[in-house]
Amino acid sequence: MRNFNNWLKSILIGEVLEQVRGAGSQQVSVLDLGCGKGGDLLKWRRGGINHLVCADIAAVSVDQCESRYEDMKKKSYANEKVYSAQFISADCTKEVLSEKLDDPALMFDICSCQFVYHYSFESEQKADMMLRNACERLKPGGFFIGTTPDAFELVKRLEASDSLAFGNEVFKVSFQSKGSYPLFGCQYHFSLEDVVNVPESLVYFPLFEHMAKRYNMRLVLKQRFSEFFEEKVKKEQHLSLMMKMAALEPFPCEEGGRQATDSRGEYCHAKEHCGSSGRPLGTLSRSEWEATSIYLVFVFQKMS
Repeated sequence: MRNFNNWLKSILIGEVLEQVRGAGSQQVSVLDLGCGKGGDLLKWRRGGINHLVCADIAAVSVDQCESRYEDMKKKSYANEKVYSAQFISADCTKEVLSEKLDDPALMFDICSCQFVYHYSFESEQKADMMLRNACERLKPGGFFIGTTPDAFELVKRLEASDSLAFGNEVFKVSFQSKGSYPLFGCQYHFSLEDVVNVPESLVYFPLFEHMAKRYNMRLVLKQRFSEFFEEKVKKEQHLSLMMKMAALEPFPCEEGGRQATDSRGEYCHAKEHCGSSGRPLGTLSRSEWEATSIYLVFVFQKMS
């Protein structure tokens, strides 16, 4: 599932970089807001950008991100020019990021905020500061891109549940109550296998879109992961990248191998697709599809 998410982010980043270059930008600068340990550093390298600013609330993660960057530079080819970078440890829901930039005049072509923005929806002030940091330094025509849980999908599944929780063997979401969902600070607890176990906040997307207008941003794309996947996988180059990144699990698995889970019914959907031909295909387990389908991808563009 991590590979699938990485493939999806690679496609998103690649397509937005194409648009930036198509509009005439030669020197591309990017802000990675909520960079974590630097999971997207290689994507920016493959995209051939010129400068990257990485910011995150966790100082330990920012240090690891910087170490990965230095390591990547050391291992790069002799004639390859790897982008320059700045690393900032800051709470982007409370602090103004532009005041911490090495170059106070720096403007960005892209701000990328992957699986992070929803943490800011704890309060209007925090959500607005995060949005300000994402958008105020974007060039006209620049993009704010990201991935975030779909509040409508989460609430729909909660309302359909007999309890205050829903999920499967891969993920679990639990709420304190249901029936009333405040615009800010509507908290739930999210756990994903052994990777994530944290409180998060619902992002009411029409409000998010409305707030973005304050920073002269307009929404150009909002798609559920499933819709994004179905559209992009039709392109040959995206499909070959998917194979390269092992973004889907082969089904049936190769001889001597085993599927990601042995639980019954997890691959019924794949069996049906294989049908009588018996040809192997790529898939995720039913539980993993359910987990990825709570997310959406968004792209905002700064108006000229």
